[in-house]
This record gives sequence, C-alpha cells and structure tokens, in this order.
Amino acid sequence: GAVGCAFCATGAMGAGRNLTTAEIVGQFIAIRKAMLDFPVLSTKRNVSNIVFMGMGEPLYNIRAVERAVDTLSHEAGCSISRRRITVSTSGVVPHMPRLAQLGVIVAVSLHAVTDELRDQLVPINKQWPLKELMQTCRNLGADYSHRIVFEYVMLREINDDPAAARALAALLRNIPSVVNLIPFNPWKGTRFETSSDQTIIEFSRVLQDADPSLIVTIRWSRGRDIGAACGQLHTDK
Repeated sequence: GAVGCAFCATGAMGAGRNLTTAEIVGQFIAIRKAMLDFPVLSTKRNVSNIVFMGMGEPLYNIRAVERAVDTLSHEAGCSISRRRITVSTSGVVPHMPRLAQLGVIVAVSLHAVTDELRDQLVPINKQWPLKELMQTCRNLGADYSHRIVFEYVMLREINDDPAAARALAALLRNIPSVVNLIPFNPWKGTRFETSSDQTIIEFSRVLQDADPSLIVTIRWSRGRDIGAACGQLHTDK
C-alpha cells in the first residue's frame, strides 16, 4: 500500500494492490535474465543486491515480503545472501522486529527530525511518531546485527540546515547507523526544491562532526533527466 509521502510522485498515485510473492521474485529473475546473470554462465554476479522500497510500503505486504526473502536467499532459490537484501520502511513500527528476525538490512525513511515536520512529509508519522519509531530501532538489539540505514531526502530550506544535521545526530545517538542523504528529485507539480550540492555536502560534514560513529553517504541522483530517479516514477494512466 502507498504511504503518501509529500515529496514522492510515486506515492501520489495511491494504492492499487499488493504484489504477490511470485511477482516480487519475478522482478529479480527478469533483471537477472536481462543481464545474463546466471552461475552457469559466469562466476561474477552482475545483480548482487536487492532493495525493497519505493513503490509502496513493504511492511504493509509483510507476509509476501518474508516469503520472497526466503526464496531469494535460499540456496535452492536465487541464493542471494540476506546481508545483501535491504527492506525499507517508512516506519510501520509493529512489523519492524520481523525484519530483524529475517536477517536483512533494515532501512528507515526518516526525512525529518521533528514530529511537526515529519507529520507533513511522511504522514504515517501521525500513527507511529518519532519517539516510538526510534525506540523500536534501538530495541531491534540482539535480533539485529547490522547498522540501520536511515534515508533522508534533502529539501531546500525545509530540512537541510546545520541545526537539522546536529538534531539528526542527536536523534540517532546509540543506534549503529548509516545515514543516506538523498538529493530531492523534482517532479511536475511539486512544491519542493532540491538542496544545492554545497548544502548537501555541508550537511554531511556537520552530521559527521556531530557524531563520528555515523557512516554518512550521499546518494547522488541517477535517472533524474528522464524522470526515472528516486521518487519520480509516476504514470498518468
């Protein structure tokens, strides 16, 4: 189901239906086939990582996701290590412990450091606010041996100032984390603008200085020029 994040054109399409387990696995098989990525042809893996995110909330379809992960990771299936599978959530708190038990990388679409702003950007925050979400991340504990990936879209003059970077570091304190800064990819009709490259780099520096234990990455855009980048996928049909 769609969550309706304010900055995402894909979410603006609304919900259609959930994918079946076969459809999820089928997407991976189709890409592998297109790239001739089969062990009998080569020992090199062209398709090495899998990410559940973007077109809908994976945890609203948790049973199909769990079965798909089982198939994708099983030695008699696609034999992809669970350490190479990431499942992203906008914060469906009740199901997050199930991700930890799956052994995959957990990613959280965060995007704001206050409930006031996150309520606007990620409406699901009204149901599971930041305090509850962050406590759940801390409580993954013994069931979870990886760093949690926190995704943070960079929106000009909304969430991209140095004070927000320092607040983000404080919010993530004592949570082994990777912060993935994502330049906003504009789309027709949006009210948001992309932070400048300089602002994004400075935000990254301030964040890293505030907490050197954080791993901070910037996911520079790919496919923006053809409307195929993160948050741009949309159809009028």
